[in-house]
Amino acid sequence: MVYRLLPLLHVLGMIIAVFGLSMLFPLFISLAFNDGAELAYDEAALITIGSGLLLWLLGRRWKRELKKRDGILLVVLVWTLLPGFASLPLMFQLPDLSFTDAYFEATSGLTATGSTLLSGLDDLPVSINVWRTQLHWIGGLGVIVLVVAILPLIGVGGRQMFKAETPTPMKDQKLTPRMTETAKGLWVVYILLTLACMGTFWALGMDVMDAVIHAFSVMGLGGFSSHDASLGHFDSVAIEMAAMAFALMAAINFATHFLVLRNRSLAPYRLDPEIRWLLGTILISCIALAVLLWLRDYYLDFPTALRYAAFNTVSMATTLGFANDDFGNWPFFAGLWLMFLCSFSTSAGSTGGGIKMMRAILLYKQVYRELQLLIHPHAQIPLRLGETLIPNKIIFAVLAYLFIYVASIIILSFVMSFSGLDVLTGFTAIIATINNAGPGLGQVGPSTTFASLTDFQTWVCTFAMLLGRLELFTLLVVLTPAFWRK
Repeated sequence: MVYRLLPLLHVLGMIIAVFGLSMLFPLFISLAFNDGAELAYDEAALITIGSGLLLWLLGRRWKRELKKRDGILLVVLVWTLLPGFASLPLMFQLPDLSFTDAYFEATSGLTATGSTLLSGLDDLPVSINVWRTQLHWIGGLGVIVLVVAILPLIGVGGRQMFKAETPTPMKDQKLTPRMTETAKGLWVVYILLTLACMGTFWALGMDVMDAVIHAFSVMGLGGFSSHDASLGHFDSVAIEMAAMAFALMAAINFATHFLVLRNRSLAPYRLDPEIRWLLGTILISCIALAVLLWLRDYYLDFPTALRYAAFNTVSMATTLGFANDDFGNWPFFAGLWLMFLCSFSTSAGSTGGGIKMMRAILLYKQVYRELQLLIHPHAQIPLRLGETLIPNKIIFAVLAYLFIYVASIIILSFVMSFSGLDVLTGFTAIIATINNAGPGLGQVGPSTTFASLTDFQTWVCTFAMLLGRLELFTLLVVLTPAFWRK
């Protein structure tokens, strides 16, 4: 076990050190606004960068090209260790915050979940809210993809690490011949869309820091805000429409955005089979829920019902997690439908959570194929996604993924119930965290926080966030004895 960890120290140290450098941005904000949080970032950055450099030096003699198991283990180590360092500014600035709560908050930030234990966000130092949402932005596309562009500079390739991180059933598909160029291309798109989102929010009336904070949150599909009322604080239809538009863009495969930018053509959007399903599912859900809310007299007229139904549907379906009203007070069906949507309504290769629309499409096509085979047992019915023929090994992998996904939700929900939580709160807390969606229902609804959970329940939700962000198998395989055998 120790032998397996040694070659990773060099790369892990570099990642931690680079992550420490990211604390300089909220430090600059703290100094610029004189919000009293400077020491929190000074100490946290010193500890993080120092720890990273120490690991980097210790692992220099052991560095080598990463193998498959090395890549998987490194991804798990990065996603479990970085929240510990990310929690340092929170604990230094908010001394009443326990390590359990700080680690949960930092994990929620880095996994772009958006579930929070904090209240009184309007009164927090502006740099703390920047740091929380900056974690969304870093974690949204993946810390690993960011650092993949740096690894060749230190003599360690990042291909295995990139494949372990990329959230799609078809991980071998490349956009450019070199993995480093792929990572750079994805981040160029990510940065351009983030800047566009910031500019749009600022033009629509947000102040500069609110625009930065909410753009980080939207593009990472996280859901942290600088206001307890979330985006409802602004009570602006224009801001809500902009947030929906950028959330939908963040929910689309960034590989598709990259191809549009590289080819200077919108054709990749038309050819991407996930986009039609994603937009169609969300559009139908928006209209159906608006009609339901209008007929049940939750809002005075249909346009108002459509406004709130559309925003909350898009927000939850894309796993953004913002709210402009408490959908926990809507008809029970509406709340459950939103929790269902967040389970699959984002594209593979996006910053969203859930099982991804690609897997949902393949599952639907496989079910339809099985029904056809009941009628025509000897027929040869190929399964296609667009023009691509899908081999059976991918279907088997998707079916196995779905089984593990459902089993994880059931087991963790039972654990939450066993710990004393009511069924609705426990079940939706797991749905919200394993799908990296943010709010649930009951005690963890959009108008409340996760602060009512016990430490044990908080750790269960933290595990669920990591499990969902690492696409289940990446984390679970490390827990098997076979992984550690030579």
